[in-house]
Amino acid sequence: MFNRVILVGNLTRDIELRYTPSGMAICTTGIATNHRFKKQDGSQSEEVMFIDITLFGRNAEIANQYLRKGSKVLIEGRLKLDTWTDQNGQKRSKHTITADSLKMMDQKGQDRNDGGNFDEEYRNSAPSTTQNTPKQNIPEIDINEDEIPF
Repeated sequence: MFNRVILVGNLTRDIELRYTPSGMAICTTGIATNHRFKKQDGSQSEEVMFIDITLFGRNAEIANQYLRKGSKVLIEGRLKLDTWTDQNGQKRSKHTITADSLKMMDQKGQDRNDGGNFDEEYRNSAPSTTQNTPKQNIPEIDINEDEIPF
């Protein structure tokens, strides 16, 4: 069977990081995704989903270091059904995502608490297999605003 989920959305709460007795990092958070569609009567509608996310190991530590409530992320993982009995004896359940990979989608230079950009910082700390290539020089174009046709 195939169980694969890919979601893009914003975190609904800050990362909650903890460690197992063996030292493995586990973090939980939530993600909000939305779906816009047109109803039969022609009006626009939006459906928002709130889903809990669990990350393990290095992904959990990276998420704790760089992500905050509102951060835009792409999560890839598998769907899991959690079941439990509440205080009233009722059986309860909810779907969660156990994430296998995480990509931060915040724009470069966006104002964040740590003042950095994950992609740039993480790549700089990771060993590179390619040589650094110089940035291409893009020439400036001097255009008078009166010459623009729109």
